[in-house]
Amino acid sequence: MQLTTKASWLALLAALVMAPAHAAINVLACEPEWEALTTELGGDKVKVSSATTALQDPHRVEARPSLIARTRNAQLLVCTGLELEVGWLPVLVQQSGNSRIAPGQPGYFEAGALVPRLDVPARVDRSDGDVHAAGNPHIQQNPHNIALVSVALSKRLAELDPANAAYYGARQKDFAQRWDSAMLKWEKQAAGLKGVAVVEHHKNMEYLMNWLGMHQVGTLEPKPGVEPSAAHLSGLLAQLQRAPARMVLRAGYQDGRASQWLSEHAHIPAVVLPFSVGGDEHSKDLFGLFDSTVQRLLEANK
Repeated sequence: MQLTTKASWLALLAALVMAPAHAAINVLACEPEWEALTTELGGDKVKVSSATTALQDPHRVEARPSLIARTRNAQLLVCTGLELEVGWLPVLVQQSGNSRIAPGQPGYFEAGALVPRLDVPARVDRSDGDVHAAGNPHIQQNPHNIALVSVALSKRLAELDPANAAYYGARQKDFAQRWDSAMLKWEKQAAGLKGVAVVEHHKNMEYLMNWLGMHQVGTLEPKPGVEPSAAHLSGLLAQLQRAPARMVLRAGYQDGRASQWLSEHAHIPAVVLPFSVGGDEHSKDLFGLFDSTVQRLLEANK
């Protein structure tokens, strides 16, 4: 009996020694850019998935059972906020029953609260279309916003997992150095885009244009969230004949028919931007996202 007991204790001790010292933090990102950033900062200390893809409208997401299950198991929720996910995230969190990731809890992280916001409306009226009261939520289009978010997200990971705080800090420092170098490269490459006039499908490229010094002269949507009509497109074409644009932009998840129509009639390139990580074959991570974005804009501006 004593030998059996001793053998059991030795087996238990061996299992403890061989077991992982610490389980990875289970993270659910609302959008692919935050999945990619969390991976950069968390390495093998995090297990991350995204609720959406780059080819999916982040305003509209179905709370499928598989997504509810992932939400239920999440220890950290990383989202844009600024009402981008207001149509689906509250329901998703409620159905999951996971109070750890509710707003105000340590498990809830809102990236949009950390950056200077554009297009904050003086008033909100339903007649103006899908207007966000807290400002334009598409903050990932400016790499300087990614840099700001990385600092706070690294600290949040350290708060949730203090045993690995130094690890998260070191990875953030390494990411920041590589990211700063990449931003200098992108800004040098894109210097010729300053002042370029564009039309966009939806008001979701504002942070990109603000970063590169481009400016918008019209949108395919008559109002945010309202699909382009023939009458609006005809009026936009007449406007461009008086004050031309250099290109028309849309994200990969948006219907291309309106931008193609305007491209053909106004004789300007229709440019599809990846918009988020995974939006095209080159945008496999955050660095690839901006490499591809800048390259596509430069090709259209030749």
